[in-house]
Amino acid sequence: MPQPELLTVLLAILDQNHIDYMVTGSIVSSLQGEPRTTHDMDIVVNITVAAIPALLKVFPPPRYYLDADSIRDAIRQKSMFNLLDTDEGDKIDFWILTSEPFDVSRFERKYEELVFGIQMKISRPEDTILAKLRWAKLSGGSEKQFTDAVRVYEVQYARLDMNYLQTWVRRLQVTKLWSRLLQEAQPIE
Repeated sequence: MPQPELLTVLLAILDQNHIDYMVTGSIVSSLQGEPRTTHDMDIVVNITVAAIPALLKVFPPPRYYLDADSIRDAIRQKSMFNLLDTDEGDKIDFWILTSEPFDVSRFERKYEELVFGIQMKISRPEDTILAKLRWAKLSGGSEKQFTDAVRVYEVQYARLDMNYLQTWVRRLQVTKLWSRLLQEAQPIE
């Protein structure tokens, strides 16, 4: 099923099962910054094992790969699990909401927006920038992650909460990347 349709079905299932979520990653940075194609979607979820049967029912094999044991492990370890659409090649990475302060903050700050004709909860631009900088740092300097952060900053500049950004830049220890972003960015005002 095409990516927007897959996302529509998934978000409906999450809503029906009262699973709180936040769409993040490259889909959101493409909406808030510079569009780019991606076959993966990142979603932070606050999910329990009770929701596993509902997900498995909607995304059955062989069309989809979704493993119940992987979901249980991810919930227990506060890590991630995947849903793969074996026909289209799309992948959804489900990141379990942790109690880490930044994860809690960005999840609480999510907002709803109409995207692809779908009402969805997405991360705020500041949190998208910070998450991209954090991933750039964790991956050893990913230029793709860094460029996504720069583009979101440029497009969203007039609406950004700079105090929030600067506080979390220090807390996440991404000061060098933030300084580089400020030097390279050309904000659209």
